[in-house]
Amino acid sequence: MSVLADPGLLPVPLADLADVPTPAYVYDLAEVRRNQARLRAALPEPATLYYSLKANPHPAVLAELRAGGALPEVCSTGELDAALGAGWAPGDVLCTGPGKRDAEIRDALARGVRHFSVDSPHAIDQLDRLAAEQDVRVRCLLRVNDDQPVPGQGLAMTGVASQFGADTGWVLAEPKRFAGGPHAEVSGLHLYMGTNLTSVDDLVGQFARSLHTARRLEGALAGHGVRLRTLDLGGGFGAPFAKAGTAVDLSGLRPRLAELFDAELAGWRDGTPEVAFESGRYLVGTAGTLLTAVLDVKRSHGKDIVVLESGINHLGGMSGMRRLPPLTPHLVRADRADDTGAGLEALVAGPLCTPLDTWARGAHLPALRPGDLLAVPNVGAYGLYASLVAFLGHPLPAEAVVDGDHPGRAPEVSRVSLTRTTVTKEH
Repeated sequence: MSVLADPGLLPVPLADLADVPTPAYVYDLAEVRRNQARLRAALPEPATLYYSLKANPHPAVLAELRAGGALPEVCSTGELDAALGAGWAPGDVLCTGPGKRDAEIRDALARGVRHFSVDSPHAIDQLDRLAAEQDVRVRCLLRVNDDQPVPGQGLAMTGVASQFGADTGWVLAEPKRFAGGPHAEVSGLHLYMGTNLTSVDDLVGQFARSLHTARRLEGALAGHGVRLRTLDLGGGFGAPFAKAGTAVDLSGLRPRLAELFDAELAGWRDGTPEVAFESGRYLVGTAGTLLTAVLDVKRSHGKDIVVLESGINHLGGMSGMRRLPPLTPHLVRADRADDTGAGLEALVAGPLCTPLDTWARGAHLPALRPGDLLAVPNVGAYGLYASLVAFLGHPLPAEAVVDGDHPGRAPEVSRVSLTRTTVTKEH
């Protein structure tokens, strides 16, 4: 890891962020718009695009994505609150996730949600029972855990023992159990193979495998009255995380997918079946930057130590607790580009009272001093909202929304409570 002298990384001039307290996540709505336009251009038409709120549920980000035509995919009552608060109608929502509580399903149904993803016969029966209580009918996407993983994925979502989806072999062996009920109609398949794929070849291979599996399942389910009207192929569109880089190049994806669909999905151009995709990190990952100041620079047992305002509580999530591969973020100098003075080979730590709070143990850095402002790029997805924010009780970072297409406009700054029930704007 190294500090790169590149103030141009920020979406707006640093002077426009003078009133933003640090540490802060800064989200650029212009980059959200660009990413959504790039992804739309890479997908064949017609196609539905869902945004996975778990990537970043900030209200301004959601409003921008809604304006661009994306629909919300949620997996909790809190995310449903955020989606409806951003202006989506309940009928736009796809409610997903393994293992739902009766109370949260009842709440979603009462608010008008009618589209769910289900993972098992129990989940279908549960939804059918709860929909019957309210005398409504709902549509279900049957999520499938395919027989084998697809090469190239950053995180396997299928082909392994998993809480996500029903195994293909299980559905083929007992199709009647997956046929739905009087109030819960199985009307489509949900096939999400993997995440963070970074090449068009890997993406096409994933979607081709999904279509092959869909054909196998369609025949088995049709004998029990199931008509597949929707095929949700998931996503996996990759983006850099806490590293320098740009959105993944999706050039050439659209014609290859259109050719694949023409060969495998008769009628898709007329919307029969509806083809849907999902994205989180691609849409918002490169739109976020974490600004954090240097609190202290010292030496200990012959080693340079740099202590930042932010640590594993603000960025890194469970990787900070060594539950996942450790994160070593890129640090970009945000306030000055000079590298005067002797360089450092430093342990980079946060402010928490635990030796686990480190981002790097041998980072090659230029000279730093307390008060210097650093930035971590590409953390708009799974940054603040996948972090250990309650750990050891330090304040949450502020969040600032800017628009790189309109430099000079004052940022909107907010702080979110640990319960996410109150947001207060600062001026």
